[in-house]
Amino acid sequence: MALNKEQIAQRIALELKDGFYVNLGIGIPTLVANYIPQGVNVVLQSENGLLGMGPFPLAGEESADLINAGKQTVTTLPGSAIFDSAMSFGMIRAGKVDLTVLGAMEVADNGDIANWKIPGKMVKGMGGAMDLVAAAKNIIVAMQHTDKAGNSKLLPQCSLPITGLQCVKKVVSDLGVFDITDQGFVCIEYAPGVTIEEIKAKTAGRLTIADSIHEMKFGE
Repeated sequence: MALNKEQIAQRIALELKDGFYVNLGIGIPTLVANYIPQGVNVVLQSENGLLGMGPFPLAGEESADLINAGKQTVTTLPGSAIFDSAMSFGMIRAGKVDLTVLGAMEVADNGDIANWKIPGKMVKGMGGAMDLVAAAKNIIVAMQHTDKAGNSKLLPQCSLPITGLQCVKKVVSDLGVFDITDQGFVCIEYAPGVTIEEIKAKTAGRLTIADSIHEMKFGE
């Protein structure tokens, strides 16, 4: 069966390496902060001007003065820093972020991403997504594999306005884990209870099944 949002976040947390500076986008990516593996020390950055975020606060311990870019209340860790957006985007544009985890509405099999606008719908703006995809060293997308109508969101090319070109390295969906290569999507892990046939049927873009494919594992 397909994964839930927390399981997607758990799997992405396994991609974090000790010493990384990491930006977590709005939506499923923010949940990654709750599943950082023991012994792995990373510094979480939020483009609204916060470095050193911790996990989400417990109920009743929230502070309205501490929020992430998605306006969710967060915690800070010892040594954290708060600064203005100019310094935050200076850090992003200077390539200081090792890994960015983003949500997406569509990802193309060449690594293009569309994650900020659906034509005809009101939006507040792109936020920091365009800067992040242009400057991050590594981008992982956390997303549902299909839309509400059952249409694939892993496509030959994006139909929605593009956020960034050929920038996504890996997709973790509710069906599996996919590297993006010159040959398109390469499925390297499948979610428990999900068949290879289902993954093939729900992936519109170019898809290869890795010889070493195995069932997805999660953090504790």
